[in-house]
Amino acid sequence: MIAVIFLINVIYVTCLTMRMILTLKGYRYYAAGVSVIETVIYVVGLGLVLNSLDKIENVLAYAIGFGVGIIIGMKLEEWIALGYIVVNVTTADYEKDIPRKLRDLGYGVTHYAANGRDGQRMVMQILTPRKYELKLMDTVKTLDPKAFIIAYEPKNIHGGFWVKGLRSKRLKSYDTDEV
Repeated sequence: MIAVIFLINVIYVTCLTMRMILTLKGYRYYAAGVSVIETVIYVVGLGLVLNSLDKIENVLAYAIGFGVGIIIGMKLEEWIALGYIVVNVTTADYEKDIPRKLRDLGYGVTHYAANGRDGQRMVMQILTPRKYELKLMDTVKTLDPKAFIIAYEPKNIHGGFWVKGLRSKRLKSYDTDEV
């Protein structure tokens, strides 16, 4: 009974976590579908616990399953990597070749000159699917190990000539042999 309660709550909270993430990212119909499954599992799991409140191990299994479900739900969302990420990169030196190298790899890059404490810098704004975030970060670090990098998720995206292209192509990794 303890294992059943634990497993039911892990599944329930994983669904709950995914539903919340889907809702926040605007996938309302997927979120609604997950919420149906979530509710059925919740009612069954809670019923099992409420029928045996005199056994502390069932309550603990429910609570621990809740925590494990949150972790699994978050890991699942990281694996699915829904949406886009904006990466702002400030280079240590004003090197105009970095945007071209990133564009050659399939990234859309907007860049401009900026002034920092120690002189002229280049700032690049790069939009990429979240599943390519780590690949992009590694590429930027390879191109400029001293780069200052900030990444965030945009709430809305409108326009831009390469957004449609990002959905259909795979982005490449930077190969140091190409330099």
